[in-house]
Amino acid sequence: MSTSPTSGSASAERTSAASNTGSSPVKELTIRGVVIGGVITLVFTAANVYLGLKVGLTFATSIPAAVISMAILRRFSDHTIQENNIVQTIASAAGTLSAIIFVLPGLIIVGWWTGFPYLQTVLVIILGGILGVTYSIPLRRALVTNSDLPYPEGVAGAEVLRVDNTSEGAEESSRGLGVIVRGSIASAALYFLNTLKAISVDISGVFRVGAGATMMSTSLSLALAGVGHLVGVGVGIAMIVGLLISYGVLLPVRTWGGAAAAPDLADFVSTTFASEVRIVGAGAIAVAAIWTFLKILGPIVSGIRESLASSAKRDAGYEVPVTERDLSMKTVIGVTVGSMLPIGVLLWLFLHGTSMAHHTAGLIIASILFILLTGLVVASVCGYMAGLIGSSNSPISGVGILVAVAAAALVRTIASSSSPDDVRTLVAYTLFVTAVVFGVATISNDNLQDLKTGQLVDSTPWKQQVALVIGVVFGAIIIPPVLGLMQGAFGFAGAPGAGANALAAPQANLIKHLVQGVLGGDLNWNLLGLGALIGAVVIAIDEILRRNSKYSLPPLAVGMGMYLPTSVTVMIPIGAALGHLYDRWAQRTANPERAKRMGTLLATGLIVGESLAGVIYAGIVVAFGGKEDPLAIMPEGFAGVAPWVGVVLFVGTLWYLYRGARQESTRD
Repeated sequence: MSTSPTSGSASAERTSAASNTGSSPVKELTIRGVVIGGVITLVFTAANVYLGLKVGLTFATSIPAAVISMAILRRFSDHTIQENNIVQTIASAAGTLSAIIFVLPGLIIVGWWTGFPYLQTVLVIILGGILGVTYSIPLRRALVTNSDLPYPEGVAGAEVLRVDNTSEGAEESSRGLGVIVRGSIASAALYFLNTLKAISVDISGVFRVGAGATMMSTSLSLALAGVGHLVGVGVGIAMIVGLLISYGVLLPVRTWGGAAAAPDLADFVSTTFASEVRIVGAGAIAVAAIWTFLKILGPIVSGIRESLASSAKRDAGYEVPVTERDLSMKTVIGVTVGSMLPIGVLLWLFLHGTSMAHHTAGLIIASILFILLTGLVVASVCGYMAGLIGSSNSPISGVGILVAVAAAALVRTIASSSSPDDVRTLVAYTLFVTAVVFGVATISNDNLQDLKTGQLVDSTPWKQQVALVIGVVFGAIIIPPVLGLMQGAFGFAGAPGAGANALAAPQANLIKHLVQGVLGGDLNWNLLGLGALIGAVVIAIDEILRRNSKYSLPPLAVGMGMYLPTSVTVMIPIGAALGHLYDRWAQRTANPERAKRMGTLLATGLIVGESLAGVIYAGIVVAFGGKEDPLAIMPEGFAGVAPWVGVVLFVGTLWYLYRGARQESTRD
């Protein structure tokens, strides 16, 4: 297991003591930690549900939760870094589970549900979330302990927790905290200046390319720049390759001949990207995901064996290090298999009394096997993606699309029908099954990130895994009423009776359309096939590079560059380049590790500030009844100047912050 040099003697003493006594001598999984995590969960989950339904994006809650937890627990003299970690684990599990909104509103949109039945919705979310925890437990050793994946948000979370608990001296701790605070304030300030319309952080343009067209945009997001610093230049280059494939080749080709006749060129290009090019990207992700799973299958099996061996040692009375104590594999397997019974009951109740009830047995058996097998693949791939670029930027909706298409194809082989009512029933059933697997995806996308943080701060894995389950339960209890509130206040675009102010629910609408396309027989499989072919070529190039040079081209990162909008894709490589330049400078200093750590803390602060600002702004929007741009104070005539002001402030802020980090690194 790799550990950071900043973990300090206190962590070493804790591990040693735990190994000798067989129990943790410090507070970790406490009642007050669970309560604090639950309260934070309420706020963050509600904010994430609203933002996800409105714009199709959610924010990672682990780092803001860690900051708030530190502020509260600091008032208790016996608080520990491990207890703070438990709080952020609970809050982040519940916050990330809110991504289930990318699927469940589809049942409203298709007209199957008129509201969110509380018990049914809670059970779907809990069961999917708990499966996400159990599937990712054996993955911890393969993808965290024995892996060199960067886990940007996991590392950032650990740095946030350490800055208040470091044993390296009050002065350096104060410097590190200062770097985080300055980065956070700057990031939050830029965010709120944008909400005031004093600046614009969104720069975009549409361009003609022959008889076609393409678009390019970026978000002047300090948080994305921070993510880029943490993931590194290799991932950044791979994402640029994906961007060039989608926006430099595919988009001009798919718009060829139609650009000239389009009444609104920007709308035509963006619609083509969303409905066609993004599907190609999903196909590339699918092939890369399968390849990634096959490559990590060996380490996964080894991790399961190590977990079984560790459980056997503990059962035999042997002591193992605290940081190697997972929930026993007997518990993991028992919970996983045992979950299939309530899932089967939910599926039976869903089909009972419908026009497709005569296919109940076949559909339920096939669906349970699908959930069991697909869940493991999804957990592995989502955990890997989170380790690669962070859980905030992982294309979790892309995984959801692939799961939905695969589930629809399976359902169609068992119970196909041309009747509109039957098709609607099968579409709703497919979305319901997809929701369970999507719960696995969302939690595994976050779980391993949290376990990476735990590894770096010497937490006990099984206690963190219990905290993840607690977070899942908290999130499942909160999400349905928030969804009901949003449906009642705004409605969802595409749903029966939706009004002009309905929330867009973009992923739910897209997944619903794809499922209808598969079951109705009109899905364009050629687009997915093209993406799969591109993914296969990238995999071949990556293998050649790895065998003949020190370079690589991570296929999943290329697929994500193809799938994600350029507003995300462009800024991450820029941040990666800045981080690379900073680290090259740090290597020439008297204390390279300290200098690099200051850069990591700065990147962490950039993520923290914007994340907290997003939470606050979401609350403001809700308080104003969903009013668009409730804080805007600048006149419309300023819109032409705002982007230029944004660029100047963005560049100047980064220069000032990196200059400050360098000064803190070299001060005696």
